[in-house]
This record gives sequence, C-alpha cells and structure tokens, in this order.
Amino acid sequence: MVRRASLARRLGVAGAGLLVSLVVVAAFAPLIARHDPDVPTGVPYDPPSVSHPLGTNDVGQDLFAQLVFGTRVSLTIATLSALVAIVVGLTVALLAGYHRGRLEAALMRLVDLILAFPFMVLVIVLAAFFGRGLLTTVAIIAAVIWARPARVLRSQVLKVREYQHVVAARAMGASPSRCICRHVLTRIAPLTAAQFVRAANISVLLEAALSFLGLGDPNRVSWGTMLYFANARNAFLTDAWLWWILPPGLALTVAILGFAFLGYAIEELADPRLARTAPRHRRRRSPNRPPTTSAERRPAGVLEVHELSVDYLADPPVRAVDRVSFTVGPGRITGLVGESGSGKSTLVMALLGLLRPPGRVVGGRAVVNGRDLGRLQRAAVAQVRGREVGFIPQNAMNALNPAYDVHRQVAEVAALTRDRAAASERASEVLELVGIPAARHRSFPHELSGGMRQRVVIAMAVTNEPALVVADEPVTGLDVVTQARVLRLLLELRDRLGLAILLVSHDLPLVARTADDLLVMYGGRIVERGEAGAVSAAPAHPYTRLLLASFPSLRGPRRLVGEAPGGPIGVGAPPDGCLFHPRCPERVDECRCTVPALAEVGERHEAACLLSEP
Repeated sequence: MVRRASLARRLGVAGAGLLVSLVVVAAFAPLIARHDPDVPTGVPYDPPSVSHPLGTNDVGQDLFAQLVFGTRVSLTIATLSALVAIVVGLTVALLAGYHRGRLEAALMRLVDLILAFPFMVLVIVLAAFFGRGLLTTVAIIAAVIWARPARVLRSQVLKVREYQHVVAARAMGASPSRCICRHVLTRIAPLTAAQFVRAANISVLLEAALSFLGLGDPNRVSWGTMLYFANARNAFLTDAWLWWILPPGLALTVAILGFAFLGYAIEELADPRLARTAPRHRRRRSPNRPPTTSAERRPAGVLEVHELSVDYLADPPVRAVDRVSFTVGPGRITGLVGESGSGKSTLVMALLGLLRPPGRVVGGRAVVNGRDLGRLQRAAVAQVRGREVGFIPQNAMNALNPAYDVHRQVAEVAALTRDRAAASERASEVLELVGIPAARHRSFPHELSGGMRQRVVIAMAVTNEPALVVADEPVTGLDVVTQARVLRLLLELRDRLGLAILLVSHDLPLVARTADDLLVMYGGRIVERGEAGAVSAAPAHPYTRLLLASFPSLRGPRRLVGEAPGGPIGVGAPPDGCLFHPRCPERVDECRCTVPALAEVGERHEAACLLSEP
C-alpha cells in the first residue's frame, strides 16, 4: 500500500512537471518564439538553423514558432472542453444520483444514448455540421465527452448519498442543496478532479484529430493543424517530416503522458486507504430564526400514526409495515421493540420521509404536531426534520462526517434555525448539555470514544429543541455501562427539554426499564402495546413473552435462555392467520386461519392474540 502511494506521488509529480512545462511555453510563447507563426520569415522547406530551430514549412513560416504558439491553442481548447464537460457531467451526476426517480431515468438514458454512438464518428459528424472555429471545437468536444464523467460521478454520488452521515443530515433537516454542497461534493471532489484531467487528456487528442482531418480552426495554429498541413503538403516524401511532423507528435505525447500521470496520481491518492482528504467548504447560513418553545407547539399527541402501511414494490408487493397505529404523547418515551426483520427501521424511515425506493407508503398517515407529513411537499417534510423532529441514527461513527470536527457538525444543524454566530454558540451549549467537555468540542469523530460519539449525535438531534426525537437503536454496539449512561442522558434531556422520544430497539428488557409505553412489533404489525410496566410485568402475547425470556437475568436462579423456533417470517409468503403461529408454542388451530386484532387485555394494555382475548 505504501509502495503504491509512493508510485502515485512520483507519477503525479512527473505529470505535473510535464504539464507545467507546457503551460510555461504557452504562457510565454511571444518571448520564446522569435518569429510570428503566421508570417513567412524564410525560404520554403528551409532545414533547421539558428534562425529557424525547426526549419520552415512549404510557405516559409517558422515551424518552431508554430509549435510554441500551437501549444497555447491546443492547451486552451483542451482545458475549456474539459471544464465544460465536467460542469455538465457533474450537474447531471448530482441531479441523477441524488434526486433519483424519473429525472435520473431520463438523464441516464441520454447518457446511454451518447455513449452508444461510435466515438470518433460522432465527433466528425458534429464538426462537419457545425463548422470550424475555436469555440465550436470546444463545444463539440465537450458535447461528446461529458457523458462518461457523468456516469462515473453518478455512481459515486449514489454511494455517498447512502453514507450514514448524509442520511443523518437529511433526517436532521438539511436541504438537498446543503447536503450536496456540504457532504456530497466534498467527498467526490478528488474523483471530479481526476475526471477533469482525463477529459483534458481526451480533448487534446480530439482537437488534434479534428484538425488533422481538416475540421479544426484553420485560422489558429495548433499541433493538429501542423500535422494537417504537413500531411497535405506531402512532408513524408521529403526530409521535412523530421522537423514538421515529429515535433508536434512529441508535444502531443508529452501532453498525453502529463495528463495520464497526473490523473492516475489524483485517483490513487484520493483512495482513503492511501491518504485522507478533508476538504473544507463554506456554508450558506439560514436566516436567524429563534427556536419556538416546546409549550408553543405540543398538541395532545406529538406523533400520531394512523393505519400506516408500507410496501416494497416487487411482484407481488411485499408488505413491510401493515396498518400500524400508535401515539407518542408529549414528554413520554415510547419504546418500539422487535427482532431484526420485524419492520422497525422501515417504519422509522417512513415516518421521517426517508424511505427509499422500492419502499413506498401505500396507506395511512403520520401526523407530527397536527401536520400530516404525507400531505406535505418534499421540501416541507425536510423543514420538519431537524426542527420539529430530531433523529438519532444507528452507529454514531457512520452518522458523523469524518472530515469535520464535531462542533462544526452540530453547528450545521443549529444553522437551520439560527445565523452563523448563534449556531456556533448553540453548538457549544448543547455539547456541554450532553456531557462533552469544552476541550473536546473541536475533536474529530475518530478521536472520541463510542459513548462520546453517541452523545454528539444526540446533541445534533436535540439542538433545535424538537418536539419529537426518533432514536433508532441508539445504544447498539456500546458496552453495558455506556448503554446505561446514554439512556440516562436521554431521560435527562426528556425531563429538561420536554421531549417526546420514540426509542427503537431489539432489546425489550432494556427499553422496558426506560420507556413509559411499549410497542411490540412482529411481521410489520403491532402485536402488543401498553404501558411499559404493564407489558413487561404481564406480557399478553407469546412473542412478547419469548422476547423477555430470551434475555438472561442476573437475579434469581440460573435458567436456560428461551428461544422461539424458526426465524422471522419470510417476506415473500407470510402465513395465513396469525403471523406468529408457525413459531408460537401455544398456538391452537384457530390461529392458523384467523387474523387477531388488537384487543384490550387490561387497563391501557392491548394485544393481538386469540388466546389473550377476554
């Protein structure tokens, strides 16, 4: 790995040196060349001499002057063509890769269409149709080469878009433009630079090819036009090819090698295994807007979910969440528990408006503070996230951007409702609130422990004093002591800020000790709900009892930990009747054909089980 990085650096230095040499020649062409490239200054076919280092052409023009001034024209066309191609390609990549949907389909079909045409044939046809000229040549080359960078960059945008810290930024209310500028562009900048160098490399060759075929600008001398006139004047039949054809050919070789070496070095050194890049990007700040107080915006139910259903589009569609209804009251912690595959994360993503295709909400609604999220435009839902709803995602390390210190990342969330100065002040305040000492505010995520990183993510979620915080497995991967501290912190923040919290986990005993209310989910359905004390003390559904029995207790006599037979239901063919009956040790024949509904089994306690119905 070290040898590979060292080779990349050496090639990068060599490539940059070759290109800098050509740029110096182009910049100081009038000082380097003694003659005007367009004015005859000697006899035709004059061999190299002190006055004419490369001799003259068939009309007596100095070939050395043409080579030097041709460097300026060739590099200008290559740079402009690559710049236009990268701007167009990057724009298409961002639109297609980040926004997805029909726009992506339309743009990528256009890219496929351009890439499907024979490369050189398309260039020749366009050049013959639009005529000759410097800007025309730039436009033709850019129109042909932008599609390949667009495809390469789009694939990287698709990857970066799904990084946990980008998903977390969207969940915390960041707009698409902010996510693109702040998180996506900074991560794909090295690849964009490499694609620019590659585009410039191709542009040099295409300009030379067009000019050699007589489709370039005849009024400007370039390396390609030198080759065109040398071929047209039969330079190969005389010794003139040595000074008329060989020098521009060598110049093209130097340029191609320079671009190739530099492009390879940029791509290799951009690999995070070889080097770490931490590009900095200026942010536009939102107008200063004081946060609303909790009392001003709390209805009877902070979150009200009514018959929410989510399908994953397939043939046939797969029902991942099936008619789920519940309410999270103000100042209360509601625990949502279930084993992996029960639909918890799909439900959370649907509530936050972050559900990705092929997932789709097909029924029901989610209401936050009286606002039906399903009736809001995408931009309005993004306004709700980060302001009225905070999100604590799984795996704090992935939720934080490794390129920025934690204070800056918390300040970015605070900037949704404040100006720059107030956001920075709020970031310091909330980091102190969650127990991060001031000396660690400027630390990068990798410099913090797992517990401290989780506290930073919690700080980001509560920065704007939301009415509701959705915590998706907030203590996964932490040791038992750190888990207890993080949950204690959530309780303290609930009491201090008046938050409502939806706590998602697979650890029923842990959630039962923290939550006020419990929701038990299996196969996309709520199978039991009620006050946490009642559910944990007297579970009415066999699945809930098995979840409780699957965790060992430090109190009482030792016993074997229970385990339900089988596994979660298959997504393709759910069983008839009660979804849990294939695994239920207490099932009866009626369970195979009857779908149980939630029914009261006690005060503020419901279960969907035929055996528990009164």
